[in-house]
Amino acid sequence: MLFNSYIFIFAFLPLALLLFHGLRRFGHDRGAVFVLAVMSLFFYGWWSPKYLLLLIPLMLVNYGIANALVFYRSQERPRAAKLFFILGLCINLAALGYFKYANFFVDNVNALFGTNLFLATIVLPLGISFFTFQKIALLVDVYYGKVGRLNLLDFSLFVAFFPQLIAGPIVHHSEVMPQFKQLGRVQAGWVALGVTIFAIGLAKKVLLADTAANYATPQFNAVAAVAQLDFIAAWSAALAYTAQLYFDFSAYSDMAIGIGLLFGIRLPLNFASPYKAANIIDFWRRWHMTLSRFLRDYLYIALGGNRKGEPRRYVNLFLTMLLGGIWHGAGWTFVVWGALHGSYLIINHGWREMRKRLGLGSEATSLAGRRLAQLITFLAVVVAWVFFRAADMGAATSMINAMAGNNGIAVPASLVQLVPGWPASTAPVDGGVALLVALALLLLAWLAPNTQQITGYLGPEGAYGSGVAEPGPAVMRWNGSLIWAICIGSLFAVSLMLMSRVSEFIYFQF
Repeated sequence: MLFNSYIFIFAFLPLALLLFHGLRRFGHDRGAVFVLAVMSLFFYGWWSPKYLLLLIPLMLVNYGIANALVFYRSQERPRAAKLFFILGLCINLAALGYFKYANFFVDNVNALFGTNLFLATIVLPLGISFFTFQKIALLVDVYYGKVGRLNLLDFSLFVAFFPQLIAGPIVHHSEVMPQFKQLGRVQAGWVALGVTIFAIGLAKKVLLADTAANYATPQFNAVAAVAQLDFIAAWSAALAYTAQLYFDFSAYSDMAIGIGLLFGIRLPLNFASPYKAANIIDFWRRWHMTLSRFLRDYLYIALGGNRKGEPRRYVNLFLTMLLGGIWHGAGWTFVVWGALHGSYLIINHGWREMRKRLGLGSEATSLAGRRLAQLITFLAVVVAWVFFRAADMGAATSMINAMAGNNGIAVPASLVQLVPGWPASTAPVDGGVALLVALALLLLAWLAPNTQQITGYLGPEGAYGSGVAEPGPAVMRWNGSLIWAICIGSLFAVSLMLMSRVSEFIYFQF
């Protein structure tokens, strides 16, 4: 069941809201939480009921281990607590490793040693990467005494809460557990804000992301089928995908936040205009913010962070991003993507140190210097996205070669008559049109206010490690005005009318 589907918008969501708020209206808060947990499991099982055979046992095992950790810590039995902690990590990582990486491992062993090992194709359960990281973070915090005894009902909803279950945000227990335990009154303003953010997210998906996909997908598929794109076509494909990925994942995050507000739950922000970043460090503070903070707090710092000197710091940065790439998918393209971003971060930190030693400050202060830094950062991100999107390393290399001009320059079909004598492009879509569409969408990402700037939404109170800069006064904060209601209603209606083809969100595959 997709957020951008009629069955979700007109059936599942209204029913869930009716049951939840109906029970709360008659004073059954815990019953409302129970129903929401059951509806969340139903939502997950809608894709395939067999997925529940993984989610529910893992949820119960983690609940038992977490409470065992609390017990053994209270009894001052650190060895027993450590054994249970290691057991919990192994169970979660084993499940993730088997479902996500077993086929990849077998394929590479066969290629490397010439063996003929066989493993039946394993279907990747939806959202396994997201809910595995979420549970690991909780176990770590329980082990270090940051979390007390858990209630099964609240823990179940923490794991399965359907707005963020499939593709995030990766919520921290301190952000939502207190909200599940102490449900406050859902004010009309929250409902209005939730509908507004959901409508903005739906429009991003249907009007922007899916439009960009029409120009990115055919060209990347053609390269995967060993076609060679020309310079303009390759850049139009890369930029179209850059726009598609941004608006697609930003849309899901917005819709998740909007739905959460309808139930009185504030979820953390996940995007803060990442393509406006002036360096890669800033990019990762803005892009997929909940994943960035997990990698920082539970991997980078665990590896030693910056506490053991600059060389070790750079190694830790590289390893963190490399593992972050592998988290996204079982393929060498994701390994390269993570390695690229690890290298980018090392260069960025090294550049900052050099500027400081030269007395120039850590960042360029002039407008021209900042714009140049933003352009360099954006181009580096685009190149990395090619590996993120490509079907395999051969397709990624072919696309990069084309973007470097190694396949020559051909004229898009729409411009052939204006440039006689030049070879016509054979790309599956018109590169000129694709380039214009991609640039128009990217201009929105660069120049338009983001969702939190439009609405003033900042996430949970005291959001754990969010690193979100204050977005400033809302551009059009909900104030009950008829004009604002008409604008949002019209946006929602247009999105619904154009929602003829229901497309999955990109991050569902992770």
